[in-house]
Amino acid sequence: MNVFDFAMQMEKDGEAFYRDLAMKTRNKGLSTVLTMIADEEVKHYNIFKSMKEGSDAQQSLPPSDLMKNTKNIFKEMSERGEEFPEEAEHRKYYEKAKAIEDEAVAFYTEKAEETDSDYERDMLLAIADEERRHSRLFQEFIDFVARPNQWLEDAEWNHLEDY
Repeated sequence: MNVFDFAMQMEKDGEAFYRDLAMKTRNKGLSTVLTMIADEEVKHYNIFKSMKEGSDAQQSLPPSDLMKNTKNIFKEMSERGEEFPEEAEHRKYYEKAKAIEDEAVAFYTEKAEETDSDYERDMLLAIADEERRHSRLFQEFIDFVARPNQWLEDAEWNHLEDY
């Protein structure tokens, strides 16, 4: 299996995992964020597919509004005074998701160092950066379910960085 096949499978598996997790969560806001992450994995899949096919048109990574949208969703949840005791049971899934993203970062970074193509290197590193942001977002999920009231009271939203 070449690097693109492996990367495409990783992205497909990630998408399926996040969509499944979105269905399991009882909180609409968290479900929306998980679905947005799954959609990002589809974008990555399509880029790797194009790279595998040797497309003459070199794609760039489309800009992502994930972090901005996530901030808005969490802010709305806070304003509604939502509580999330049932989400604590999902912590193990968020920890697994973070581990998946961390593995993707390591894989894409390693493969970027191995390629001779500047375009492939740039794309692998750009996707690794996005996966790193996803990892940080899952750390926020973990922190959120561990201490939702304290987490939501942060008026500056410093823990969610913009892309």
